[in-house]
Amino acid sequence: MIVVVNRFLLRKNFLGITLWPFIILKHASLREDVIFLNHERIHFRQQIELLVLPFYVWYLLEYGIRLLRYRDRYKAYRNISFEREAYRHEKDLDYLKKRSFWRFIYFLN
Repeated sequence: MIVVVNRFLLRKNFLGITLWPFIILKHASLREDVIFLNHERIHFRQQIELLVLPFYVWYLLEYGIRLLRYRDRYKAYRNISFEREAYRHEKDLDYLKKRSFWRFIYFLN
């Protein structure tokens, strides 16, 4: 995992994004935000489990389905299974040590 700080690589409302093998942060101060980094590390693990490319396909497909359902971009984003898992467990800094394989499946409802 390589952490990069570059505000020009991210859209206006994005503070960070995980694009394997990188975690890209908008501001250097986010390197100190353990909760934010834990959220991104959860995405890093999800990407590895799905062998990277299928993760992005699944993510975009699920976002499209959620967008049709909710008709709201933010609500669609927050209800993607990968995001639901990451937001639910971002404060648990030991989560990745005990997380089971493909745990995001439990957030698919």
